[in-house]
Amino acid sequence: MHKNIPVVDMEILSDTGRIVKLLNLQAPEHLPLGVYTRDGMSRKAMDDWWSGRSIPASRAGLEHALQSIGINSPALLLEKCYGLSLSDQYWLCPKGAGIDWADVNFFHNDFSKDMGEILFGYEPADLSCVSLMSPDNTSDGWLRKKWIIANGKRFLMKGGSGVYQQEPFNEVIATAVLERLGINHVHYSLTVESNKPYCLCENFITPETELITAWRVLQTQKRPNDRSLQDHFFACCETLGVPDVKDALGKMLTVDYIIANEDRHWNNFGVVRRADTLDYLGFAPIYDSGTSLWYNTQRVGSRIESKPFRKDHAEQIKLVGDLRWFNANASEGLEDEIQQILTASDEVDAMRRTAIARAVTERMKQVERIRDDT
Repeated sequence: MHKNIPVVDMEILSDTGRIVKLLNLQAPEHLPLGVYTRDGMSRKAMDDWWSGRSIPASRAGLEHALQSIGINSPALLLEKCYGLSLSDQYWLCPKGAGIDWADVNFFHNDFSKDMGEILFGYEPADLSCVSLMSPDNTSDGWLRKKWIIANGKRFLMKGGSGVYQQEPFNEVIATAVLERLGINHVHYSLTVESNKPYCLCENFITPETELITAWRVLQTQKRPNDRSLQDHFFACCETLGVPDVKDALGKMLTVDYIIANEDRHWNNFGVVRRADTLDYLGFAPIYDSGTSLWYNTQRVGSRIESKPFRKDHAEQIKLVGDLRWFNANASEGLEDEIQQILTASDEVDAMRRTAIARAVTERMKQVERIRDDT
């Protein structure tokens, strides 16, 4: 289903959660992007999309969580929540169940905290009382995370990793950089639970919109051998009618250079569209920038690999066609602000705080030099 629009009937194996048969296609235009081509609908592509909604096997705490609830695969969690997500409006309606979108979607209805708590390492006191009706079953990424409701709004809480537990602080630093540069972004703040740091962000997807990841956009066309990945992404967006992509992508790559982001993969940027009309609103606000700022190495300022177009940030930023928008004055006071943010960390000492702050401001200056040289 796409909201209340029946899209396709399919059979799913109850013991694996995999799609084994597609039956009656009712609304091909509402299929997930990339599973329908001129050759028709692909069961494999649909199954890949469906299984891709489940929690990745690399998620921190997942194995323990599955053992706690007696489920052997994250794919089986999808049926427990009808495949509902807080990133789009797709879901699974059991045949003949007569369930309405308004009654089950997580944008308007409360959801269970149980799965989120289990993923955070809390043991359920009584398995018979555990509800798996939760958007945590369809959350992506490898870091520990959970959805919560506060004052009627949906927030994602996400943790850190490794020695420095730095990712939550990096998201807040990225927010500071993005705000100074006036770039559309998701706002992150810090919170603490059980003496551990987490970042918190409000869901930027509404009951009327949905996030289409760049990976799904790429699946809409076959890439010619002589076309670069960046040009292919632009071509796919142009065909779909996504506005102002080149400018927004250039700004994202610039910020990724400044914060030395090493994990801007194809599933943590994308575009936003209206679910009902399928009209594209534009490039998604920048989100998920925590794997940056030398988060897992002592060598702050060292060369870091980049994604998705080049493996070297110095080469990738050359793909940004126009830097006239870049305001070098945005770095004023930034070094002190970064240091202040990092003082909340018990794992990042004064020397590391200083090194990170100086590295970021130096990369801001380097962007200014690149702008002036072009």
